[in-house]
Amino acid sequence: MQALVTHPPPVTATPLFDTSALKHEHNIPSQFIWPHDEQPCAETPPELEVPPIDLEGFLSGDKAAMSRATTLVNEACKKHGFFLVVNHAIDSKLIAKAHEAMDHFFCKPYSQKQSALRKPGHHCGYASSFVGRFTSKLPWKETLSFRYSADDEDSNMVENYILDLMGTEFQEFGRVYQEYCTAMSNLSLGIMELLGMSLGVGRSYFREFFEGNDSIMRLNYYPPCQKPDLTLGTGPHCDPTSLTILHQDHVGGLEVFVDQKWYSIPPNPDAFVVNIGDTFMALSNGIYRSCLHRAVVNSQTPRKSLAFFLCPKGDKVISPPIELFNGIRSQRVYPDFTWTLLLEFTQKHYRADMKTLDTFTKWLENRSDEQLHGSKQYVKAIKAGKEKKRHDALPLDSIRSDQKDAKLKYLGFSWSYKI
Repeated sequence: MQALVTHPPPVTATPLFDTSALKHEHNIPSQFIWPHDEQPCAETPPELEVPPIDLEGFLSGDKAAMSRATTLVNEACKKHGFFLVVNHAIDSKLIAKAHEAMDHFFCKPYSQKQSALRKPGHHCGYASSFVGRFTSKLPWKETLSFRYSADDEDSNMVENYILDLMGTEFQEFGRVYQEYCTAMSNLSLGIMELLGMSLGVGRSYFREFFEGNDSIMRLNYYPPCQKPDLTLGTGPHCDPTSLTILHQDHVGGLEVFVDQKWYSIPPNPDAFVVNIGDTFMALSNGIYRSCLHRAVVNSQTPRKSLAFFLCPKGDKVISPPIELFNGIRSQRVYPDFTWTLLLEFTQKHYRADMKTLDTFTKWLENRSDEQLHGSKQYVKAIKAGKEKKRHDALPLDSIRSDQKDAKLKYLGFSWSYKI
């Protein structure tokens, strides 16, 4: 398990990820070379069997279509968390415009893209690889990320952000992604109805939870690489967010790790690739899986993808419905938390991988103990030696569950069940 990172490492030896200059080099910088056991497969992996879900059929209320969709999604999400959505009613012209608009930004000179540079500890803005954040196993990609809010008060958030960050030259660019994000938000709510039905909690439960979502849109650009067998476009990770809705261009590169083997998910212009993230895995009490995946690059053609990461409002408590802890899941798998706290963890303390949620859980517990031990009331209770507060001085593992509840609620957390 990797160590927690509390401060960005020094970057003096890390090169700038300026592909207009790097493409003339015979080799790639060592910071972009991944360990041998993590490098891409020598041959294209076999194709992963991911079910195509007819969303229009499900939303129409047709019983046969609903039954088939919920069964397929349930099976896929328990196994690897990936499925395709077809008949989604998203305008193909809008998707095409969203892909085309990426060139308007990523084909700009490196110096111009730097004006939109992401600030340390933030998740919005331009990122050239992970330069400035990490010094090894850097991904061969550029990204542009921005927030989207489904709250009516922030109806033009994307458009305004792009305009303020990049100027009037990108006004139409901002309009395109404002429209695209709105379409993705609406699509995600339909998918949440499907996930609710497939888990047996009803159509409205998760839809209502994510109405007014505060999500992230990311444009991924993977330039050609002269040594694609040594690097990765995106390293192996599980998405910490709730749900990812991905649209790939015609260039393949998405791979998923299932049953100790890598599989590919080839592009399909008529489908969105949907996968469960860590936050929804917690919402499902671990029933649905957030699966390890990565992106590979090639030496000839740039690859682009549009990723919409559905996230709840920051103050929403991530806690599964009571229907989801029965039988073999009779206890809670993860503690309650907010998405804001998990986002902070991944931006400031930890590089997302396959153990993010488990590590975050332990971090929460340690953070709770530190806050408790530093509180004035805690110190006062210890000095006074009052019996009714004696349990506050004890480690979490040595007190009753009802006392643990009180202790964690005092800190602003709720962890009613633990295995």
